[in-house]
Amino acid sequence: MSLCMGCMRDIGDNSVCPSCGFDNSEKQHAPFLPYGTVLANRYIVGTGIDTNGESTRYICLDKQTNEVLIVCEFLPVGLFTREENGTEVRVNYEDRLVYNKLKDDFVNYHRILSELKELTALLNVHNIFEENNTAYIIEENEDLIPFEEYVARSSGHLEWDIARPLFMPVISALEALHKRGVGHYAIAPKNMYITASGKIKISGLATESERKRGTALKSQLFSGAAAPEQYDDNFPLDDITDVYGFCATLFYALTGHLPKNAVERRQDSRLLMSTNTVKRLPPHVVSALANGLQVERENRITDFDDLRSQLSVAHTAKAIQEEISRTASMNIPKDKLNSKKKNGMSHISAIIISVAVTVLVLTIAGVFWLMQNPLSGVFGGNTEATVESTQNTEWTGAVIPNYIGMTYEEAEKAASTDNSITLYRNFTDEYSNDYEEGKIMQQSPAAGSQILQDDNIVISVTVSKGAQMRTLPKVEGSKLDDAAADIADQGLLATVEYEYSNTVAANRVIGYKSNEEGDTLEYGSSVVLIVSKGKEPSNSSN
Repeated sequence: MSLCMGCMRDIGDNSVCPSCGFDNSEKQHAPFLPYGTVLANRYIVGTGIDTNGESTRYICLDKQTNEVLIVCEFLPVGLFTREENGTEVRVNYEDRLVYNKLKDDFVNYHRILSELKELTALLNVHNIFEENNTAYIIEENEDLIPFEEYVARSSGHLEWDIARPLFMPVISALEALHKRGVGHYAIAPKNMYITASGKIKISGLATESERKRGTALKSQLFSGAAAPEQYDDNFPLDDITDVYGFCATLFYALTGHLPKNAVERRQDSRLLMSTNTVKRLPPHVVSALANGLQVERENRITDFDDLRSQLSVAHTAKAIQEEISRTASMNIPKDKLNSKKKNGMSHISAIIISVAVTVLVLTIAGVFWLMQNPLSGVFGGNTEATVESTQNTEWTGAVIPNYIGMTYEEAEKAASTDNSITLYRNFTDEYSNDYEEGKIMQQSPAAGSQILQDDNIVISVTVSKGAQMRTLPKVEGSKLDDAAADIADQGLLATVEYEYSNTVAANRVIGYKSNEEGDTLEYGSSVVLIVSKGKEPSNSSN
């Protein structure tokens, strides 16, 4: 039987696999194992799948069970050599102590994983053994969909009702790892997969030395998902670190974009999320993301039980109650204490709502960040493009177009006609009295800036959220869905209370509870609608 090294199916006399298209006439070059290598007299090694500074994963076939599995080989970059077509790992003499310590850590880490088979989010470890002066881990190989592809298929983001059952088992898996003294430290979209049964599986498992700077291993950190402390030399990692990666990945699932790189966020800690995203997510989820993605560790969610709690409504209600109590106890002048807004709320309540909404909206949002293939990231160099401009008053060449006043979709269509321009929505949506909601209000570089020959220009644009103060529409007598939609169009949120009415038909809006048509409220504020239950039933006795 002749096996395809790409999928482990029988290909007969073919060199190109009719099933997966893999060209079996090619070689797998050092430092990776040659195609067809047999490990432990049992596992036939095929093509490499991915690699990092610590290990490389290959597809393999178990000759005993005829199962297609994954074999993970300990291959710490820079600490070994392997001859072309060879299997034995040769360790540099001066690195032998470090190599052996890292190998022991690698084996012990995966022994812990092998004990956690009951956790659905983790890949099962089938076997652990040493050979060729290195160590091997045999993992299950399920039919998996990359998480990034899954999100892309779901209109570019997931709704919270879909994301919640996917991500809760991940919290349990991380919690179990940390109780055994190890962590993941690379929770990121590229390390997540979806099974055929619709569950998340976590990949990218490696020891702590691979997930931080300053160790003997060439670290692999995932931009946008790695916590700030992972960029500090030999900073101790813990569950707070994994909380950041989890929240960054959940942020990606709900918005379609990762947060900015943690190093950048040390300079500007704001999170970026579109207005529409904020409006469609439950407030407690937005709050939990903000708390889990705090740049300063002392301000971040501290453990997985707290993370699980903050992703529930109960935690949010408690937090709001505590914040109201704290704010109300502040020293407020008496003349301010009794002042009322037009809508009937006290000055204190107005401050609380204003501050809470402002912090919530301005702290959350989304940016793009390119994630690289692990193979090229470990064994090749990384290149970052920069945009430069020169000042020349006599410039007569090409200049940056003006996208201000267009919708993002209009600007994107216009930019697609010029291969040198990439439009990038910054998603730092801002209030504007001059530009309607959805219209571009700022761009960088500015319109008219010079474009040099062969420049690849990235233009960042800011979209308007419209005016900060919004007017309550007429709702009396409207259907609930229509009234809620009209209120949402104003950038406001509506909740509902029901009561009997002898004049308004059932399921029609009686009016606002504490407001009136024409009142102005800050963008993102909540109002309560009173909806009719119909006429109150009369009590009759026989």
